[in-house]
Parts: sequence; structure tokens; C-alpha cells
Amino acid sequence: MRDGKPVILYVDDDQDFLDSMRTILESNGYLMEEAISAETALRKFKAERPDLIIIDLMMEEVDSGVSLVKELRLLKNTAPIYMLSSAGDQLNLAVDYSDLGLEGVFQKPIQPKVLLKTLKEKLGV
Repeated sequence: MRDGKPVILYVDDDQDFLDSMRTILESNGYLMEEAISAETALRKFKAERPDLIIIDLMMEEVDSGVSLVKELRLLKNTAPIYMLSSAGDQLNLAVDYSDLGLEGVFQKPIQPKVLLKTLKEKLGV
């Protein structure tokens, strides 16, 4: 929380998705920290300790999203983590997200109503 608002770390290498997510989150009372790579995400995580994390599965490398989730777990992250996946990614075939400790998976492009409902359930805001 910062200034009474939950902080969401959104990790995606597509600036258009980052911009649209910021619009959705900030117009609904959340603060968004963005990262365009796993490296940047780790720095932001350490600095901000976000309340919830959303990570794009397919970034600069095929498994960078999965690797980032594993790194966050090693850093003792307790915030809920959601993976963002394109419908064609076939996430369940690529990785068992329950083994990673993910709260769930959002499909890309993300539906604002689904996102906001999930945030309210997880963060109470």
C-alpha cells in the first residue's frame, strides 16, 4: 500500500498493454508499478513490495515469466501472483501453474471487469 492505495506490479514487454493496464488500474483506485523485463520486475519488487503481481507469460524469452515467478518465491514473496497468457499459449500444457504457487491466470487481452473483480476479492479494495 502506498498513500492508502494497493500497489500492483504489472510485468509485460508490450508498452500498449502496460499503458492500457495503467488506465484500468489507476482509474479504479490502484497504483501500478510497471516492468518491461524480469530483471526490472525484480528491482521493482524489492523496492515496492507490491500487494499483487501480474506477469505476462511470454516476454523476451519463452520462459521468462515462469522464471520470474520462481525468483519471486525465492525472495519470500507473499503477494498473490497472477500469470497473463494469450489464448494461444496453452498455458496448462506449458507449465503447471498450481505448482508455481500462482493464484490464477488471466487471458490476454484482459477483461477489465474480471480483473477488477479479482483485485477486489484478493485485496479487499
